[in-house]
Amino acid sequence: MKMRKFVYALLLLFLTFQVAVAQQPGEVSFHDESVLPTGIKGERIEAVITTVNANDPDRVREFMENHCTEKFRNFAPMDQHINVFLSLHQETGGMDFHSIRTYVPERKGETVIILKDRNFGSWRAFVMRLDEKNDSLISGLNFTIARTPSNVKEPALNEEQFLQNVKELMEGLIEKNIFSGTFLIAKGDEILLTSVGGEASKRFHVPNNIDTKFNLGSMNKMFTATSIMQLVEKGRLSLDDPISKYVDKSWFPEEITSKITIHHLLTHTSGLGSYFNETYIKGSRELFRYVDDFKPLVTGEKLAFEPGKRFRYSNTGMLLLGVVIESVTGGSYFDYIGKNIYEPSGMTDSDSYEMDYPVENLAIGYSRDRNSPYGWQNNLYKHVIKGGPAGGGFSTVKDLHRFAQAIQTGKLVSQESLNKMWKDHVGEYYGYGFSVEEGSNGKVVGHGGGFDGINSNLDIYLDKGYIIAVMSNIDNGASPIAQKIGQLLARVR
Repeated sequence: MKMRKFVYALLLLFLTFQVAVAQQPGEVSFHDESVLPTGIKGERIEAVITTVNANDPDRVREFMENHCTEKFRNFAPMDQHINVFLSLHQETGGMDFHSIRTYVPERKGETVIILKDRNFGSWRAFVMRLDEKNDSLISGLNFTIARTPSNVKEPALNEEQFLQNVKELMEGLIEKNIFSGTFLIAKGDEILLTSVGGEASKRFHVPNNIDTKFNLGSMNKMFTATSIMQLVEKGRLSLDDPISKYVDKSWFPEEITSKITIHHLLTHTSGLGSYFNETYIKGSRELFRYVDDFKPLVTGEKLAFEPGKRFRYSNTGMLLLGVVIESVTGGSYFDYIGKNIYEPSGMTDSDSYEMDYPVENLAIGYSRDRNSPYGWQNNLYKHVIKGGPAGGGFSTVKDLHRFAQAIQTGKLVSQESLNKMWKDHVGEYYGYGFSVEEGSNGKVVGHGGGFDGINSNLDIYLDKGYIIAVMSNIDNGASPIAQKIGQLLARVR
């Protein structure tokens, strides 16, 4: 979610404004009116929808030139704007206008347009901002998943109907070659449904299977945070400890580490950023195999704000939790995770595998490439050669189910620790290494992960009892499915 090259970061700007659009703090209610505005606003709305649905680079150029401010247009090179729109079309199959959403209290300066996508049948939204002083040109645009419109009454589902809906969804996505990966839905320890589609290797046309290992992206953060809480329970560290007790001056000067606590690292409130920087991009992937190897990537990094003052998703912060684990235990981060997370959970197909070794049944990640005669580009020269505390390990949907079961049943940490881990500490839908959301499905915890050619997601529906794992070896191949499942599950009575 926060570690991609600039083109993918731009895509995220458009695609992951989800929580803010779906439910802003303080919103009392919303209303949907299925009438397209007249005049210039309606023209701009139609232009956005037409551009997404056209799936045409020339149409994107025309849209950016004729409907957007120069500042918005110059936010990124034109080729990257084109990639955003083409990726949206690839994911959604196109979108159809449904309504204009208004809020109480009013969201000034923004127009929220609700649409239905054609691939998933999901409700989507885009938030449009117009520059009234500049011919009402578009000055901002964000795409997201949306809540069900207020003027749509979707029928309730029983569990059997819910599973049938999911089964048909997955069969359709696989038939259209939209999904490449594995999917699992369980209730407690019972697996209710699995699906598999696509290829683990496009070079050799090796199909995925239910035991294929997929890259976790940022989902390793759940394992790192759980390990920290284990050490807290054993009295070997405290959440209030300054990390200067464990992170020496070869990483950061004490004037920085003395201000940051373990709690700050766990909640992404440390003020640190990400080691996926220019040094990483220009360096050899072979250099970064163990926790200490990442030290040159964070050298000289400054705090963006005083620790504890606000939220900023930080891969560097999670990396330092790995340093803390090694400092406290005197061993390697990877050995600790293997013995204390994977082993008690029964996760026999999970590890931070090294990508230059022939690991069996492991999926290679792919991104679509419209400029390539092959249509795809693998991520072997973009991603880390070995994952670590912040992300990049591998697992299977079955192992993620085992982890979800283990952490809920007390095999890994106590309920007291879970209460802390699964609490939204700073109003950013994030606890300790887990996302935390509450809504129509009750409380849901988990984590997602993404990079070029990688997208995986685990949702643990604490109140409803379901566990949903989706893993994919293509860009954004898991998140839309997880979101659609959440929408369907909200209808289960």
